[in-house]
Amino acid sequence: MFPAVDTRDLPAVEGEVAGIFASLFPEAESAFIARAFGWAEQWFTGNYPGYQAIDARYHDLEHTLQGTLCLARLLRGRHFTGTNPVLTPVMFEVGLLAILAHDTGYLKRTEDTEGTGAKYTLTHVRRSGEFAAKFYGAQGYSAGDISAVQSMIRCTGVNADLGTIPFANELERVVGYALGTADLLGQMAAPDYVEKLPVLYAEFAEAARFNGAAATKSIQFSSAEEMMRNTPAFWQKYVWPKIDGDFGALHRYLTDPFPDGPNYYLDCIEANIARLREQVTVS
Repeated sequence: MFPAVDTRDLPAVEGEVAGIFASLFPEAESAFIARAFGWAEQWFTGNYPGYQAIDARYHDLEHTLQGTLCLARLLRGRHFTGTNPVLTPVMFEVGLLAILAHDTGYLKRTEDTEGTGAKYTLTHVRRSGEFAAKFYGAQGYSAGDISAVQSMIRCTGVNADLGTIPFANELERVVGYALGTADLLGQMAAPDYVEKLPVLYAEFAEAARFNGAAATKSIQFSSAEEMMRNTPAFWQKYVWPKIDGDFGALHRYLTDPFPDGPNYYLDCIEANIARLREQVTVS
């Protein structure tokens, strides 16, 4: 069982990630962790020049921290199995930079006063990649590191064509797939996932209004209740095939003990789906 970590508490998540990194690479320099979390806090709390605090109510800072914590746990589990290609400190850092920036596409610039960042749902992956490239470039990261961050962020797109993502090597691909896995598991395993589904629907509805005919079917539910009725099918027909197939079943590295122990994240998701089935008539 993983230790309890409050994903509303950035220092708590930062501390857990730092502990995980130290357990993997006790001799490696770890100052980048505090820097990266400091940057994320600036972005999402309105302390980064030119940008407002995040006002998307579902894709908020906690959502990012949920995925970040899950990613670090997954990478730790995989590392201690000795699976190749072996994780390196540099690729752990790049993965952290990517997961912390993966939803910066929901941020609004200071002069953007229309609606909330949810209106960027359809374009947030591209916008996140652009934000990451500009910000990390200014911090002195190499073109290769920035390309890796952008490739990993692309793994979070709902309709991402994974075969077209230009990963530089197999380890970069693995960490990208781990990030995509953690983004899905982190949010769906949250204890308040069911309660926050109407908030997610409100984001989809705003995006549909903002994008008009460009809105995709996935954000055209007629009500929050309809979306909630369809969430078990979303898990069974989209998320599970994605994480168990497309992303190479990396979720197995969250089992404790490996390989046959319980999987905290999958167990929490199944419990959330069961609660949903009790509350709504499932399609």
